[in-house]
Amino acid sequence: MSTPVAPAAPLPFPADWDSLLVLVPHPDDPEYGTAAAVAKWTAAGKTVRYALASSGEVGIAGMAPEQAGPLREDEQRRAAAIVGVGDVDFWGFPDSKIHNTAALRGKIASVISEVRPDVVVTIYGGAEFRPGAPNQRDHIEFAAAVTDAWDSLSDPPPWLFQNGPEPTHAEMVGDYLDTAVDSLAAHEVYLSVLDPSTPVREQAGAVVAMTTSGHARGPAAGFILQRSTQR
Repeated sequence: MSTPVAPAAPLPFPADWDSLLVLVPHPDDPEYGTAAAVAKWTAAGKTVRYALASSGEVGIAGMAPEQAGPLREDEQRRAAAIVGVGDVDFWGFPDSKIHNTAALRGKIASVISEVRPDVVVTIYGGAEFRPGAPNQRDHIEFAAAVTDAWDSLSDPPPWLFQNGPEPTHAEMVGDYLDTAVDSLAAHEVYLSVLDPSTPVREQAGAVVAMTTSGHARGPAAGFILQRSTQR
């Protein structure tokens, strides 16, 4: 195993794999940066699964958790289906109270061992996305739990990535931007409450543009290699 150092320019995302597991803490997390790449991968015949620690039940202002949770699960399933993902699992950990606990690490390790993906992709775990743009505590704690769980496995998958800034690897996604926008826009209620003054699809388009720009060769999803068993 190794923890690679970031290259001067992102390398192409690995292509020699068949199955990938996306692990995130909340609904809509897969759509903030990963969805275009997922659409490309599933179109190529690769298998992608999603697993989410929580149902995002406290994420809609003014809506009770018992109403918001099922609604956000439904929106996430619709978003996943748009990019070719039919397997979406929710673990029931409490939204906004995600911590790097033994229980969470154990769940992550057991799911990885059961699914046995070639690649694991998780949320960005750094303190800031850029200066002045702090990361969410749930994201930081969850990303750390995924890395710790991966390290605990006797036979881990070949690759563990975070999706985020300053990538070590990039997947070119120019042909899949509209699909990614459709996927994020499937979180219709969530986004309409988050920013009532901006149409949902306009919000989704801005997010997809922001998270896929800044790459020399064109629109790309960026990934940060955390662990690898490959030499």
